[in-house]
Amino acid sequence: MNGVDKKKPKVFIVMTAYNVAKTIERTYRAIPSGSYDEIIVVDDGSSDNTAEVAWNLGLRVVSHEKNKGYGATQKTLFEHALKFGADIVVLLHPDYQYDPGAVPAIVKPLAEDKADVVYASRMLVEGTAKQGGMPLWKRMGNKALTGFFNTMLSIHITDAATGYIAYSRKVLESIPWSYNDDRYCFDEQVIIQIAKKGFRIAEIPIPSNYEDKSTSINFKKAVKYGARLFGEMMIYKLNKAGLLETKRFS
Repeated sequence: MNGVDKKKPKVFIVMTAYNVAKTIERTYRAIPSGSYDEIIVVDDGSSDNTAEVAWNLGLRVVSHEKNKGYGATQKTLFEHALKFGADIVVLLHPDYQYDPGAVPAIVKPLAEDKADVVYASRMLVEGTAKQGGMPLWKRMGNKALTGFFNTMLSIHITDAATGYIAYSRKVLESIPWSYNDDRYCFDEQVIIQIAKKGFRIAEIPIPSNYEDKSTSINFKKAVKYGARLFGEMMIYKLNKAGLLETKRFS
């Protein structure tokens, strides 16, 4: 064989865990064997035995003494994944809302250097989100939010609110995610940051699974979340125009 074989990338799956003792093992067991090198779980101050269940599964567990929020948990996960040598970092929620069996598919475009970030989309195939039990108001809100992001950032994605994302190491080393929100706006702030940097974005289709045990924000929180994201986009645009300086978009 001519040339040198390309080194297989080291794949880390990272899980933001808060009171998911009933679903984390099911999620873990559904991940195809051989599709990852290590799994890191950050228990974000759970009141159940999430950390104990994860430990018993043989996963690397980091615990927050108190609840810090979804974004803060990702910061801890990214810090540890990069520290331990991850080339690809896959964010997978351990509440079984997203299909763990899609890990090989979400990793593939990164491993083949065809993308820098890959989003697993519940909206890419028409009707998938509805079949998975996503409420109508969430589907409508997702489409509105995604259209807004596409227009404002000149990108084309179908599910801006997905929490199933794969990042290349160079992306996490290039964008200022440490300045992002500690709560629910983190992922969308990252979308703005990767669009600003011009990273290549790809999507794969996935089913969704909205069960009682799956964690999800309610309507009231979703409205606040949407308003906050609109504000974030305005902050980004003002920063880009030189009228406002903020570290996360500089």
